[in-house]
Amino acid sequence: MNGGSRVRVAVIGAGRIGNHHARILGRMPEVELVAVCDTNLWRAQLAAWQSNSVAVKRYQDALDKVDAVVIAVPTPNHFEVGQEALSRGLHCLIEKPLAASVEEARQLLELSVEKSAVLQVGHVERFNPAVLEAIKHIRSPRFITVERLGPYDPRMSHIGVVLDLMIHDLDILLTLVGSEVESLEAVGAHLLSEHEDIANVRVRFKTGCIADLTASRISLEKCRKLRVFQQDSYISLDYANTALKIYRKKAPVIKSLKDVEILRPKLSQDEPLKSEHLHWLDCIRHNRQPWPNGERGVEALKLALQISEELKRYELSEYSGSRSLIPEWAQDLGTIAKSVGKDFLRSS
Repeated sequence: MNGGSRVRVAVIGAGRIGNHHARILGRMPEVELVAVCDTNLWRAQLAAWQSNSVAVKRYQDALDKVDAVVIAVPTPNHFEVGQEALSRGLHCLIEKPLAASVEEARQLLELSVEKSAVLQVGHVERFNPAVLEAIKHIRSPRFITVERLGPYDPRMSHIGVVLDLMIHDLDILLTLVGSEVESLEAVGAHLLSEHEDIANVRVRFKTGCIADLTASRISLEKCRKLRVFQQDSYISLDYANTALKIYRKKAPVIKSLKDVEILRPKLSQDEPLKSEHLHWLDCIRHNRQPWPNGERGVEALKLALQISEELKRYELSEYSGSRSLIPEWAQDLGTIAKSVGKDFLRSS
């Protein structure tokens, strides 16, 4: 592709996420947003009007007119749309998770290699300024805790909270630790959908690092935080507020708070989704592998599906047997989940 030409892009899927993609791409001078596609033409028309583009009902009608596509359709349709676009050699940014199964994800990856097409996965948290800065300070983490809580969105009821929300943190976790998973434990409960709406997971890595993750979509308040503990420092990251604090030892033995250095790095205010787009476009122009490439997408999906399988063993909202069979570290989760779920339903 000519480095000076505009990249012709179509956004496929005009839901909440697709709308954000169209909004940003429609304002980028290096992009010609050719179309916004959705089976709901009214929804496509609204997104297209807001992004100075054209609405299309059948996404296939736009594929011959573009160089690249953003795929923001429901997860079960990622493979069908991605395969159609990649088979034409189109560069793809596919929202997370990459596909509904590891096999489908691997097929998309193989097709992108065969067609020399850039395949980037929409793990947008990688482009959060707080994450980009935190990575510079993380070395051999020993313990990591993650919380990602938010309100229920019926539009995501076709998948569980692990594939919906936690997969962001699993991708970040795999990036930060840089190690294979040794074992995992997981419990969860479904209260508002047919899939798990709250999950608690403990992941043990071969390096010895342990990570505890909690994801919930039955919380009335939003919380997206990550904390990293390593030999000489503690790092606290707030995704939602783009904030980062680093507590670092100044002496081998801590006698008072004077022996602890507190850093608050100045962070950029760049919108993560726009940074994600710019990275994708740069990879397209220069034929580079994206940071969250297809291979990384496969690994995050593989871990997420392993967790989903483990959750089936300890489905607390349906479990009526002896509590002794539930891991001790998670015995209170079922009670908490049910209580929060009832409060949520009463307030809705």
